[in-house]
This record gives sequence, C-alpha cells and structure tokens, in this order.
Amino acid sequence: MAIILIQSSSFKTLQLMNARVKTAYVDKEEKVKQYFTEKNIAYIGFNLFVRAFKKEKIVEVWVLEKGKDTYTLLHTYNFCTSSGTLGPKRKEGDLQIPEGVYHINHFNPQSNFFLSLGINYPNASDRKLGDKDRPGGSIYIHGNCVTVGCIPLTDDKIKELYVLAVEAHNNRQAKIPVYIFPAKLSDVQMNQLKKDFPANTIRFWENLKPIYDHFEKTKQLNPVRIKENGEYSL
Repeated sequence: MAIILIQSSSFKTLQLMNARVKTAYVDKEEKVKQYFTEKNIAYIGFNLFVRAFKKEKIVEVWVLEKGKDTYTLLHTYNFCTSSGTLGPKRKEGDLQIPEGVYHINHFNPQSNFFLSLGINYPNASDRKLGDKDRPGGSIYIHGNCVTVGCIPLTDDKIKELYVLAVEAHNNRQAKIPVYIFPAKLSDVQMNQLKKDFPANTIRFWENLKPIYDHFEKTKQLNPVRIKENGEYSL
C-alpha cells in the first residue's frame, strides 16, 4: 500500500505508523540532526532541495533554513548503482534515469526497495519530448542496490533521506524539488560532452544548463516553467 502526499500537520504521524519509517527515525534521526548541527542550520522549519548528477553518481541534499534566502549543502550521497547512459529518459524500458526538473510526489514506506521517494516523471517536458504512448514511469529514489531507471541508494542511506523528506513535507513543503542532471554542467564539462554525444542530446542539456548555472551562482531556486515545445525556461 502506498501513502500519497497529503497536506497535513499529521503527515509525520501517519508515516510513523509504518514500521520501516519508525526504524528509519530510530536509526537515523540523530545522525540527520548532527548534519544540521555541523552546518549550523536549524532543524525545525527547513525546506529541502535534492540535486542528482548521473555522471558523478551523487545525490546532493540542500536545505533552506527558515528565514534565509539561500540554500546550504547539507549532505551528499552516492548512487549505489546505475543504469542506462547519460541522456534523458524518453520511453518505457530504455533503462534511463530521467533528466530534468521534478518534485517528490509519492512517499512509499512499503516499497519493494525498503523505502522510496517517487518523482513526477513523466512531467510535461517528458510527455512532449518522449514516447507519446509509453514514456515510462514509476521513477523513485529508493533503497536496495538495483535499478532499471531509478536512483538507488543503500537501505542505510535512504533512511536518512526519507527522514529529511518527511520532516520537510511535515513542515508544509508541499513540493520537494528534485533536479536531475546528466553531469555537473560547467562550461568545461559541456565542451567535453559536446565531443561525445549527439546534437539533439546536447541541445537538451543546453536547455538545462541555465537552470544549473543559476543555482550554482545564487544558491536560490527560481520557478521553472515548461514551454509548449517541452523546453524548460527560468
């Protein structure tokens, strides 16, 4: 049984009714709080931002402290394994991890992969640019160490990220943004990628680059919209 997002101060209470979530809090809440102490960030009232890089195989967890206007990097997790290649997901069964601007839309405390956080793939861009009939779906950040297009962490690490996501959502963050990039899109990296990938893939990454650059420069998130042609726009 899956628990869907609800906007309620009792969200955490409902999540803690599940044994796996209880275990995550018992095992990891103090460790998570330690990350906040080390960065001198208040644990209460924060917003969460997750940023993943496929080439580097890392998930960055950023926190916006209540009353602040810039995000602070809280912690970084490694992918446990990966599937597919660099480049966006475009159809069911292609084994690709999606690339683009998403948010967490599903908390699953009874996942086949211990705990999992679903992202809203396919979004409007994916539906426009991908396979019209079978774009794929059910993309998660999850435990265990297998994947056919998701981002797997170990069970140990998904406990921490799940606790963080529950706390943020319980603090009234309705949508926790998750940005997935092919790599850290610096100018140097983009020039290298242009040597190795086809033009249509490069065009897509050039569309993502301003989003990457803006956060790198400001440590702020601006609304991202999706145009009718499927392109992203700040």
